[in-house]
Amino acid sequence: MSFGMIGFLVILLLFVFFLMGLEIGFSMALAGFIGFAWIVNVDAALNLVAKDVFSVLSSYGLTVIPMFVLMGQVGASGGVARNLYDCAYKFIGHIPGGLAVGTVAAATAFKAICGSSPATAATFATIAVPEMDRYGYDRRLSCGTVATVGTLGILIPPSVVLIIYGILTETSIGRLFLAGIIPGLMLAFSFATTLIVWCMINPSLGPKGERSTWKERFASLPPVALVGAIFLVVVGGLMWGFFTPTEAGSVGTLAVLILTAAKRDMNPKRFVQAVMETLRIGCMVLMLVAGATILGHFFAVTRTPYIVATWLESLAVDKHVIILIIIGVYLIGGSFIEDLAFLILATPIFLPVVLKLGYDPIWFGVMVSVITMIGVILPPMAINAFVVSGVVKVPVNTVYKGIYPYILGMVICMLILLFFPQISLWLPNYIMP
Repeated sequence: MSFGMIGFLVILLLFVFFLMGLEIGFSMALAGFIGFAWIVNVDAALNLVAKDVFSVLSSYGLTVIPMFVLMGQVGASGGVARNLYDCAYKFIGHIPGGLAVGTVAAATAFKAICGSSPATAATFATIAVPEMDRYGYDRRLSCGTVATVGTLGILIPPSVVLIIYGILTETSIGRLFLAGIIPGLMLAFSFATTLIVWCMINPSLGPKGERSTWKERFASLPPVALVGAIFLVVVGGLMWGFFTPTEAGSVGTLAVLILTAAKRDMNPKRFVQAVMETLRIGCMVLMLVAGATILGHFFAVTRTPYIVATWLESLAVDKHVIILIIIGVYLIGGSFIEDLAFLILATPIFLPVVLKLGYDPIWFGVMVSVITMIGVILPPMAINAFVVSGVVKVPVNTVYKGIYPYILGMVICMLILLFFPQISLWLPNYIMP
């Protein structure tokens, strides 16, 4: 049997494990082990698993993941998001749909310290939805908005997805962070535009809030300035080489912890909750990376990425069509498998194709992040929809109805980035040439 056929059968086996409910990291590890044992032998496969797991769990470079996750969890537990939301509400809460637009603005600012999409969705579900309920906002709009804006952390630095992509592809995390800023703001603008148009068509969905005085507005600005300062220290220090990525995460975590403690928004119980959630997310991601490493070594032996690249290159179509095929695979795969796991699984396969087509790996990282943003709100594996549904206690179908209007704007932004890659590459090329 050819290596290509063995690779295909192992991928089928992997999906069987997924359907059986086996955890995704363990599924990838087990499939890689079986495939490697099939091609070489069982002793070599056992040796591969032991070395890869030890290599991942003892890697200093991967400590960047829990550090940035901890920074976001401390910020989410310590009331930073509430302060940002209050500021946004005071400035634009009085316009139709203003509370929802304020949620977009606050979530965009909150992403300067939190790279976790579900954490942001859960945080704003507890803060913004009750306020929108108080002013008679339709639950479809409020819940759909909160679930959607949570995705911004996938692209706006410090994004855990960009960090993992950088580790997998050995790409500069600093350049990836810079590349995500402009596309992230584009998507936030598309969310706000969608809201305004939606509320213009049906004003009853998002009634006006109370108008704040300018004194109240200016009084709400200091927390925003502090978050901006933390963002500049963390990302700026990383850009100019003052910190390694792990050190940047450590400095950011300490800064957020000092900020929340100084405002007395942090207590031992909340801190323990933040640490426990960080441990859960960190262990999950590290197991995903370990499983993907084992599976990746099997793919290397079978030359699966090369076979896929050769087949796609043989298609007599424009390179943009090939990229759209790859995007389609990510969207479909991410709809049935947890999106971060599918990113870790698929990127080593498709990256060689993208590079052969002449695309920049930094640009592809941004594209993968935008696709992942769509994936986390696209049924049936719409994790953010389930998070909001669980926090607010509404049927998940209600959240879905509020998500669909945003997807069109996200797709338009994705196509703009596809045909105009310099939008994402200009900032990293300008600051870190």
